[in-house]
Amino acid sequence: MSSQEFVAFEAGDVIVGATRLDNPEDDHAGQGRLLQYDAQLNLKATCLVDDTTYVIAGLAFDPHHALWAFDYQAHKVLCFDAQGRRTPAPDLGDRSYSNILFARDGSMLLGEHLVGSESTVPLKTRLHISPVTGRFGDGHVFRFDRDGRLLAEYATETHGGMGGFLGVTMTAMSADERILYYVSETGPRLMRFDLVDNRQLPDLVNHGEGGREMFFDIAMHVSGSLLALRGNRIEELDAVSGEVLATHPLPGFGWATLCTCADADSILATNFFTGELLRYSLSRKSVLAKAQIEDARRSLAGVAEFPST
Repeated sequence: MSSQEFVAFEAGDVIVGATRLDNPEDDHAGQGRLLQYDAQLNLKATCLVDDTTYVIAGLAFDPHHALWAFDYQAHKVLCFDAQGRRTPAPDLGDRSYSNILFARDGSMLLGEHLVGSESTVPLKTRLHISPVTGRFGDGHVFRFDRDGRLLAEYATETHGGMGGFLGVTMTAMSADERILYYVSETGPRLMRFDLVDNRQLPDLVNHGEGGREMFFDIAMHVSGSLLALRGNRIEELDAVSGEVLATHPLPGFGWATLCTCADADSILATNFFTGELLRYSLSRKSVLAKAQIEDARRSLAGVAEFPST
């Protein structure tokens, strides 16, 4: 279990996954760690997790204000209650989940981070191969009830990203909960799946192969637009046409995870390469607050804001 060092979560608190990459044999492995900041991005607490082995990613708060996080390479699900205390996670099976969405009916949709059985680029980390299937995963989306009972499996297409093994790495859902938007990190496609009719839809955006146009993370905004993190910028997209409504440049490259905030204006973003965390105002097009995590280069892989209500 974890060395419990969170303090009780408060409105506006920011939690990031910042695994200590201290395993010299694997550049994605090390001491599990979650950092807790206040709304101004001042560090409040550190929580060390002793039963994970790889990067902790995909942070999200559920409607009960519980925090979820994932070690997708070790197939580990983490849960914490609103007081910051570690709680048992439901058994969701032996898959590489890395992201979660919560539906109004109480069900949960989890994206399978890995797909296929090989990488097309050299890796300095070990990817888990199922002894049953001989694959990393299927890159599908799974719907569970609150107790972990499987309700549905959606056969989502994936792109694979630059390495060919990235499945459903980031997700968002339309307000009516019919359309699932998702990406394969570092890939050029922003994909869609109809959860009601159980069918793949045409891509919302597809930049084609051979270029350097990549998607990293996505989130629905309360306005109905879709926010897409593109490594060096945020794009506000029309969720029906895919048209770019606004662009927000970010400093440098490597911005890979984001979440929307309760104030309906700011977003939080993390930089995988530099270890930076920032709060950014969409209306002002400016950085409101920033934190530098010196020992978190190449390990920031999730960010979430504790809800205000």
